[in-house]
Amino acid sequence: MSSTPKPHIRSLSREECESILARNHVGRLAYSWNEHLDIEPLHYVFDGEWLYGRTSHGAKLTATGELWRPVAFEVDEVEGIFSWRSVVVHGGLYTVTDDGPEWRQEAWRTGVELLRSLIPESFTSDDPMPARSVMFRIAAQDLTGREATPARGGAPV
Repeated sequence: MSSTPKPHIRSLSREECESILARNHVGRLAYSWNEHLDIEPLHYVFDGEWLYGRTSHGAKLTATGELWRPVAFEVDEVEGIFSWRSVVVHGGLYTVTDDGPEWRQEAWRTGVELLRSLIPESFTSDDPMPARSVMFRIAAQDLTGREATPARGGAPV
């Protein structure tokens, strides 16, 4: 007989998922290309509707394109083997530039402001990661989350 208590696992509400996205700044972008799947860690900022991040030119942009591509983005908080929270965002990834239609320019300004709240030198001459010159945003269209907590009293809940 095992002495390890079974965890209690539950689904998170949208509000709980948004709270986790807002208090964290590193997640993993999952995307597919040419019958392959890939996942890469990225820093981001969440504004309640969009995840804004930066990347460099390369495989992600080749795979996802510049206008829209469905992706998944995951953020975890882990305290222990049976004490964690995980949120998955499904939505479209868009690159954002400072030219083009007004909506794109506004998204650029918003993204720069948000990213500078995380790394103040972003997109300046003192940028610590100047190669990450491409801004993207992901629409937080579908959020799902789960949480594991140790069962109380050693019995499964």
